[in-house]
Amino acid sequence: MPGTVVFMQLTRLTVEETAQTQLSRALAQGWRVMVRAAGPARLEQLDDALWMTPPNGFLPHGREGGPQDGDQPVLLGAGAPVNGARAVCLLGAMTVDLAEAARMERTWLLFEGSDPAQLASARGQWKAVTEAGLTAQYHSDESGKWELKAQKAGAAPG
Repeated sequence: MPGTVVFMQLTRLTVEETAQTQLSRALAQGWRVMVRAAGPARLEQLDDALWMTPPNGFLPHGREGGPQDGDQPVLLGAGAPVNGARAVCLLGAMTVDLAEAARMERTWLLFEGSDPAQLASARGQWKAVTEAGLTAQYHSDESGKWELKAQKAGAAPG
């Protein structure tokens, strides 16, 4: 459903593992993705992980700031989705751009469940997203697999 914001609370998996799974699924749907993080260090970690895994290849992506930004299936950076992204992946305590999320097929917010600041930020983002009338889903991996824990449907367009 377009405009869905998926909150993913990480308790067992790493940000890199979870992002790789979501990015692979997005690419399989034919979506391009913009990935943002609070700082360049987190993007660098993800960049390294995407080059190293899966073992039989890598997930096609690039770092923002190059001449081929618009051609990247997955673009890591802080700016606008100049690659024609249909999905946005936010790592950590990031603010969901509500207008952008409404235009996207999917927005993922990946946050560490053991980090009180990220947890508090995600709760605030949930409230903002649902009050804006967007569909929100909350998933957790605490059982060892991803489970849908809560969902609130967005308001019908009027």
